Amino acid sequence: MTIQTTNPFTNKTVKSFKEMTETAVEGKVAKAQEAFTHWKETTYQHRADLLHKVATLMRVKKSELAQTITLEMGKILSQAEGEIDLSADIFDYYANHGEKFLADKVLDPEYGTALIRNSPIGVLLGVMPWNFPFYQVARFVAPNIMVGNTILLKHASIVPQCAAALEELFAEAEAPEGLYTNLFISGKRASALVSDKRIKGVSLTGSEEAGASIAIEAGKYLKKVVLELGGNDVFIILEDADMDKTVEWAVVGRMNNNGQCCVASKRFIAVEAIADTFIKKFKDALSKMKVGDPMDPDTELGPLSSEEAAVELADQVKRSVDQGAKVLLGGKRADREGAFMEPTILTNLKPGIAAYHEELFGPVASFYVVKDEEAAIALANDSDFGLGASVFTQDIERGKRIADQIDAGMVFINHPTWTQADLPFGGTKRSGFGRELSELGIHEFVNKKLIRVSELNDPF
Repeated sequence: MTIQTTNPFTNKTVKSFKEMTETAVEGKVAKAQEAFTHWKETTYQHRADLLHKVATLMRVKKSELAQTITLEMGKILSQAEGEIDLSADIFDYYANHGEKFLADKVLDPEYGTALIRNSPIGVLLGVMPWNFPFYQVARFVAPNIMVGNTILLKHASIVPQCAAALEELFAEAEAPEGLYTNLFISGKRASALVSDKRIKGVSLTGSEEAGASIAIEAGKYLKKVVLELGGNDVFIILEDADMDKTVEWAVVGRMNNNGQCCVASKRFIAVEAIADTFIKKFKDALSKMKVGDPMDPDTELGPLSSEEAAVELADQVKRSVDQGAKVLLGGKRADREGAFMEPTILTNLKPGIAAYHEELFGPVASFYVVKDEEAAIALANDSDFGLGASVFTQDIERGKRIADQIDAGMVFINHPTWTQADLPFGGTKRSGFGRELSELGIHEFVNKKLIRVSELNDPF
């Protein structure tokens, strides 16, 4: 397995790392288990203090950490800095609210008294992707450390310096050894690790294939698993939408992180009455984007995360065109060094065409025209994915009614699908199951223990 930093702006390898031996991994798992025996006995305040330290260090080192993100996976530097801010906010959020979220819930049984107490379950394994190398980790790690669990983290092989930096942040915050551990191992070895009796749960954010592999192992060994997989989010534009603002958000929704977001707006569905107006403005905005060095503050669209990703996306576009799709803008690799793809818009998409069914992970938008609201909802739901969705209308109650009918874990009105610490994140259908962030995210890997007190004369 190759674990290395390859700058996608130049496609040149910067640094390589050795995969851990089985002996080294065994030692790491043992340390995580040992740390759990002590960490589960600490107070919530003690755990919160550590999370605050990590958040503070992230903000102090923001420039350095953001540059590492940009170097390894091509995120525009300002967006990488935003990711560090968001990650720090998540650590602070659970430090500030975790104890309240985990407080005993008093029940009112017919006889006696009872309560539900939230207890940690042990060592957890996280398998995380490259597209948000700090944020994805933060939303899994922060709540679970607050619960009292300990973490083993297998990060994507193309962001090893981000992976190492995260572990270093915990060490600098004086976390006990074994509380947070980075594993330089392959995805195959991570799946095999699920069988270890000391590991009590697994969380994966990534592809359907990776999710299925982890889920199979988790099911085989009866382990709790949370999966956040792909998405093919719709962006519905109704006839009463504020068009200029809608187009502005459409560009952000599709092109944020160079188009490489699970919750990116990917399928743009416009009703006939305003379809021509929307697509003209949208096409014009995408065609003017400045493509270039993600370290340059003037750049609006950087490279994909890797040459492999760029080749795969270009192939999806080509297959779709061969099957009948039409290109309204772009459609090819950018004529320059690096893992670049032109801003692209595809239309004339129908069942059987690759882009109709597959997630396009990059700066490629799919555009559809439908007769009315009812047709927009039907098309939105004609997908194996169900992560997020957006509805643009000035009639908020209408937007809510449409949201009720869309098969997705998240629906935003007048905003592309987004994320913040206090909003739950997760999907349905092939987009996975379980929730992260908000109060919901802290309850995935806990033992909800019933404690009941009976009087001696209570009935049996």
